[in-house]
Amino acid sequence: MTDLEAALRTVVRGEVGFDVTSRALVTMDASNYRRVPLGVVAPHDAEDVAAVLEVCRDHMVPVVARGGGTSIAGQATGTGVVLDFTRHMNKVVSLDPETRTAVVQPGLVLDRLQDAAAPHGLLFGPDPSTHSRCTLGGMIGNNSCGAHSVAWGTTADSVRELDVISGRGERLRLGREWAGAPEGLRELVEGDLARLRTGFPELPRRISGYALDALLPERGADVARSFCGSEGTLGILTEAVVRLVEAPRARALAVLAYPDESAAAEAAAGLLPYGPLTVEGMAADLVPSPTALPAGGAWLFVETGGESEAEARARAEAIVRAADVVDALVVTDPAGQRALWRIREDASGTATRMPDGGGPSRSSEFESGGEAWPGWEDCAVPPARLGAYLRDFRALLTAHGLRGTPYGHFGDGCIHVRIDFDLLTEAGVGRFRRFSEELAEVVVAHGGSLSGEHGDGQARAELLPKMYGEELVGLFERAKGVWDPDDLLNPGMLVRPAPLDSNLRFSVLPRKPVDVAFGYPADGGDFSAAVRRCVGVAKCRTTSATGSAVMCPSFRATGDEEHSTRGRARLLHEMLAGELVTDGWRSTEVRDALDLCLACKGCRSDCPVEVDMATYKAEFLHHHYEGRRRPAAHHSMGRLPEWLRLVARTRTASLVNALTGVRPLAWTAKRLGGIAPEREIPRLATRTFSRWWERRREGAAAAGGGLGRSGELVILWPDTFTEHLSPSVGQAAVRVLEAAGLRVALPPTVRMRTPSGDGGAGGGVAVAMDPVSLLRGRGRVCCGLTYVSTGQLDRARAVLRRTLDLMEPVLEGPAPVVVLEPSCAAALRSDLPELLHDDPRARRLADRVLTFAEALERLAPDWTPPRLDRPVTGQTHCHQHAVLGDAADRRLRAAAGLSGELSGGCCGLAGNFGFEKGHFEVSVACAEEQLLPDVRTAREGAVVLADGFSCRTQLEQLAGVRGRHLAEVLADALEGGGGAVGEA
Repeated sequence: MTDLEAALRTVVRGEVGFDVTSRALVTMDASNYRRVPLGVVAPHDAEDVAAVLEVCRDHMVPVVARGGGTSIAGQATGTGVVLDFTRHMNKVVSLDPETRTAVVQPGLVLDRLQDAAAPHGLLFGPDPSTHSRCTLGGMIGNNSCGAHSVAWGTTADSVRELDVISGRGERLRLGREWAGAPEGLRELVEGDLARLRTGFPELPRRISGYALDALLPERGADVARSFCGSEGTLGILTEAVVRLVEAPRARALAVLAYPDESAAAEAAAGLLPYGPLTVEGMAADLVPSPTALPAGGAWLFVETGGESEAEARARAEAIVRAADVVDALVVTDPAGQRALWRIREDASGTATRMPDGGGPSRSSEFESGGEAWPGWEDCAVPPARLGAYLRDFRALLTAHGLRGTPYGHFGDGCIHVRIDFDLLTEAGVGRFRRFSEELAEVVVAHGGSLSGEHGDGQARAELLPKMYGEELVGLFERAKGVWDPDDLLNPGMLVRPAPLDSNLRFSVLPRKPVDVAFGYPADGGDFSAAVRRCVGVAKCRTTSATGSAVMCPSFRATGDEEHSTRGRARLLHEMLAGELVTDGWRSTEVRDALDLCLACKGCRSDCPVEVDMATYKAEFLHHHYEGRRRPAAHHSMGRLPEWLRLVARTRTASLVNALTGVRPLAWTAKRLGGIAPEREIPRLATRTFSRWWERRREGAAAAGGGLGRSGELVILWPDTFTEHLSPSVGQAAVRVLEAAGLRVALPPTVRMRTPSGDGGAGGGVAVAMDPVSLLRGRGRVCCGLTYVSTGQLDRARAVLRRTLDLMEPVLEGPAPVVVLEPSCAAALRSDLPELLHDDPRARRLADRVLTFAEALERLAPDWTPPRLDRPVTGQTHCHQHAVLGDAADRRLRAAAGLSGELSGGCCGLAGNFGFEKGHFEVSVACAEEQLLPDVRTAREGAVVLADGFSCRTQLEQLAGVRGRHLAEVLADALEGGGGAVGEA
């Protein structure tokens, strides 16, 4: 391996990675399989590819071409050298609107081609659901299709010419009429014409095997088309000329509801004469919340196009009239269509978890927790036979005690399904093999193809003789020998395949649950099961944020796989496996990959399988630094509540502000605290929110009055940021909540005295406490956020248990807890019960948590907020998006006349992340993606909303703009100060 690496570094201009991280990131694709490569090369150009092939041929080392790594049959994994085209060979070389063609490189992400074609009214027809991260090279290698194949066919239908380097290093320009064919291929075809004319089933989604029938003379001897779907086993693609099609000026989406899946499947073929662009199907067991869909047990998504919205709608309505449906919905609004399509596109991930978390009976040691896996993801049959095939498929599932949720391209007879195979035990793997063999026979009996979109890979290639017979498979082997006589390119795929039940990625994981701190309730308490959630569909690798999406800001900032949610999950998988990453929780590779995780929790909501990398990061840091010296930032910012409470107790905020305002002292403090030198240290409030609250109560008591005694009681949580850094937010919230008729109190605190004498109703609890405890602020509630984010989980548990002790009087009553800081609300709602899963009080408190907007909506439904009639700009807090939801906030803003949408993404500061040394550039890059551009281009007079302290700090430090919490904006309006609400 050392000689190979040295030889590659000598001749390759691109990156050569033989380190643990580079290899660990590509051990898996989106399939059930795992192979550990020797190294990874990111070629700079075709010359690099040729050089890699020459070196590997000399060393007899296999070469595997990899695009986005979203293949689900195992063909993007290998044991030799993996070529990663996404780093450099990822461009649109040229685009000609006149000829409707584009020249593209293999690492180009499909959405980038669509972006380039759109201004010319063009698009690339095939559009898999992974369009935001799959590459053109991968699509050509798998002959991918997508939802619009009923209109525009497969990738092979859109390929014109291909530049390819063969295993022997020959440069080929593939086209029609034998153009570019390697020596011996024409003779092979002409010697077996009869078999090629009769051995291939006729159906729109026949992807399995080599497309040797494309080389028949009556089909134009199309070598480029024949190369499509060869899964990198015949040659390495370096450039492609592809066909573009005219995009419809308008589209309409008809969602047709049927009583069940069989009825929808039977109906699909009958809709094709109406010329739809898509006919997609899915059943109710795949949709967690079908409220946006018309009532039914299964649906067909039928898209139509036209020169105008009216024409597209008319075509959709004609289909509705012709269809025998129980209900239907026609949508022409683009945003509404996108929302509906998102349900379908996320199916490949959501299908990975059974809706009820159940599954077939498992031994307790290997309980799957309702996991479902690919392997039989995309069989295809003639569309007219789809209903009958699905009935046989469901019967076979039942016979084997398995469950799956079919969905997919009903108009093409192609079905996607994830099945709850037990791939962890010997008995379960045996059942996986038996089912696979029997299902292959069912597919062939219906005249179908084992693969209808994603290729055969290792998952199905072993069974190709059932579909084609031994003689035609033998012809495939001879064709492989013509192209790649040394078997250098992706060996074990398509011909002479590895057994379908070998190299399973789960076989290397520990057989017993790993000892962890969090409860992982959705994964049965098993950290390995939590890591297994990532199936590799790679939605986290989307290169640009759209709408309100958050995941994965660090990947978009760096473009590196190790900084994607999938990349980190892969490293954690290898850490648990212990073969490649050998030092477990002490791994520096895993630590470094997690270092740029902002803990934004975007993956918790945006990932189709709800991977929660923020929690995994906290878990890892907890174990990694156990009994070891922690970074300075963990002490300076991870223990921030303690330091701020010490300042508050000693009343030295003014002194601290003065000292940090002296540049040399600030530089020293930042250096000692592990804080980025580019950052300004935020100023502390000279009077905390709690002190303001107490003075206000004392003043009201002295005046003989009371504060908000008539309304429903709410407990306003004095989070660390509101308490010590932004007390104006708390003050504003009190004014608004009281104006809405609510009675506000603060949580009980352990104090030396109780100012109001009414205990938990807003004063405190008279309990003696030693001075040291008072200085450390142990008498205050805390959500534990900073401890969790830095992995100080033992300390977090101690803090949270003290908090629960203090909150006991509140939990005995009905009062909800209103939390103003979104990250603290998210910590209480999610981290608290998952970390203290053994304490029932944790769930009780979590269930009490309301955001500011939720409190007003639920507890004061008749209250009308003041009207501002102003546009807004800013950003929805990432934890609000991922954990809390922002529907109530949207409604409150609308009621107040605050128009417009807030951006998605992450502000990039993310608590301690953006303040830590070494994170500044990534932090800025995240802010520059959506937040800062939106604020800079906001309409005149727009209100800058930012409910999170981190978001407000990022805006102030990077843009010089003051963002406001919604509570502040409403409070100002109540008091007639609407002009001072944080303008852009």
